[in-house]
Amino acid sequence: MKTLYARQLLAAILAVTLVGGPISPAFGQEAPQTPQAAPAKTATPIVPVALGSAKHNYTRGPKFFPNLLAPYSPISIAAPGLTNSPRIEQLIHDGKLELSMQEAVELALENSMDIVVQRYNPWFADVNILKASAGGFGGATPGAFFAGSTANNPLLNYDPVVTTTLSIDDRNVPVNNPLTSGTGTGLLSLTRLTLHTTTFNTQYVQGFQTGTSFFTAWDNTRSSSTSAANLFNPSVQSSLFVGFQQQLLNGFGRSVNTRNIRIAKNNRKIADWAFTQQAITTVTNTITAYWELVFARENVKVQEQAVTVAQKLYNDNKKQLEIGTMAPLDVTRAESELATDRQNLIVAQTVHLQNQQILKNAISKNPLAPNLVNVEIIPTELPSRPEAIEAPSFEEAAKEAFAKRPELQEEALNLLNGAIDLKATRNALLPTATLSAQYSSVGLAGDQRSFTSTTVAGAPVVDANGKPIPGFFLPGTQVTPGPTSQAGFGDAMSALFHNNFPDYQVSLNLQIPIRNRSAQADNQRAILTQHQLEAQLQQLKNAALLDVRITYIALTQDRAQVDAASKARELQQQTFDAEQKKYQLGASTVYLVIQTQRDLINAQGTELRALANLVEAKANYERAVGRTLEVNRVTIADAKTGEAERETLIPGTLHGQVVGTEKLSFNAGQK
Repeated sequence: MKTLYARQLLAAILAVTLVGGPISPAFGQEAPQTPQAAPAKTATPIVPVALGSAKHNYTRGPKFFPNLLAPYSPISIAAPGLTNSPRIEQLIHDGKLELSMQEAVELALENSMDIVVQRYNPWFADVNILKASAGGFGGATPGAFFAGSTANNPLLNYDPVVTTTLSIDDRNVPVNNPLTSGTGTGLLSLTRLTLHTTTFNTQYVQGFQTGTSFFTAWDNTRSSSTSAANLFNPSVQSSLFVGFQQQLLNGFGRSVNTRNIRIAKNNRKIADWAFTQQAITTVTNTITAYWELVFARENVKVQEQAVTVAQKLYNDNKKQLEIGTMAPLDVTRAESELATDRQNLIVAQTVHLQNQQILKNAISKNPLAPNLVNVEIIPTELPSRPEAIEAPSFEEAAKEAFAKRPELQEEALNLLNGAIDLKATRNALLPTATLSAQYSSVGLAGDQRSFTSTTVAGAPVVDANGKPIPGFFLPGTQVTPGPTSQAGFGDAMSALFHNNFPDYQVSLNLQIPIRNRSAQADNQRAILTQHQLEAQLQQLKNAALLDVRITYIALTQDRAQVDAASKARELQQQTFDAEQKKYQLGASTVYLVIQTQRDLINAQGTELRALANLVEAKANYERAVGRTLEVNRVTIADAKTGEAERETLIPGTLHGQVVGTEKLSFNAGQK
């Protein structure tokens, strides 16, 4: 009677110790089929996270008004923020950072250094648009195959250029023939000619996207000299030139001359898609890191349970060895099991610390910040079976991936750029024919001095002997200076605008390259590049199909794995309950009870691992079909206004529907 009472008492103590004490609430004996998450914290409704891919617009330079010097001064660009967002501090309590999965995603989007670095690429693409709008090459963009067109078409400067020249020239020139130069008749000394010239010239030049260059010039010169040979001294000359050049073959038309601008704008879209890809990668990696930390944390509890069970088995076996009811080998076997379980616990604790650091790095810019470095991350959710998110068929999933995956959109834009470059290289095969026309008008004025001539007796006439003949003289001329007629800049401008001295010029310049091998090489390279891009697009489509297929299969298999693990845990729970009842009735042993308890703990750990795999497979499937951002309520601004557009889920979309992609080859017929 006493033996039966002692056995029942021991069974009750063992049941309370093994079941009620060390077992984690997530792995209780009466746990439902799917472990439930811990009670969630009270939180405000989730607002979509707005990731502005370009919170600043660098496609336009500073305006002249009201600051005329603004275009000639550098703009102010803020330094990157390298400190953690304030939300991290707000979520830390008593040295612990309690996080839900959505909070982890939001913190990662706020603090991921990958996103901080990637955010600069759309800004670089904006700058490339600004540069291409001036008429040059935009520049390279990560993910873009073309930095600009390779075609050898004439490049025009679309920014007006005003050139002003002001010069003052004062010279003293030694004259070899003073009589011819009109400076005097001195024969015994070297005569100098003094010249003074002032010049003020202004020119305006601008190119246009039609292949036209316009120019106008206004030149003014004032000169004076000591020479008496000039009609006006000093003189003022004004000239007005107006003309244009038009490319007729190579370089003709807007489609050719806007090629680099259109490529730069497409590259800006590519930068948006690359930013989207980084956001998708960040979200997916954060979700995976979160659930890996959840599993690692719960796995530590599982291994602690295993150590507790093994310790109790070892202690029980030692007592039975002391009273002579158990062989020493059984004690050694129990001690070996205890050592193995302790080793597994150390491994689980190590993995937990590693996964905690991985998640900490994902959600912070500076994991060594004093308020974060020693903080423990406590996940507030446990994985649960998600609702079915798979597309009705694999074909439907592939269509969704084709419409949403960023790398396919990038390649499609590269194809558009290739078509632009191909058309430009085809135009560059033509000869260069330039039509030029110019009109000019000249005005000349200045001070003009009048003179009076009088005939006077000159040298006497001599006879054959050289003696003067009285009364006969050679006639001479006496010049008497008169009043000076003054005229200046106003008179020259009057003559200029009255078109007194017009000049009209029209010319056609034709340049024909013989054999034209350079242009042929550019065109052939453009054709080959376009074909290569088409092949790469198909290659990316195949890779996307494989990715969708693999993640689709993994998601399906993981659902089945969860069902199997849940069923195994239920059966193991029933086995443990039955073994407890048998022990209470004296039909079992402590060893068997502890063994079934260990098996139950392992089954619960297996179920949790299967659930973690399932939610991670869900995240990977959403990544594969390109719906990661919309599922996690993340928006990306289109960057035209510099503000996040709430209706826009990803760049190039509006109200959740992809805009413009129906024109892309791989989306044809997939509406």
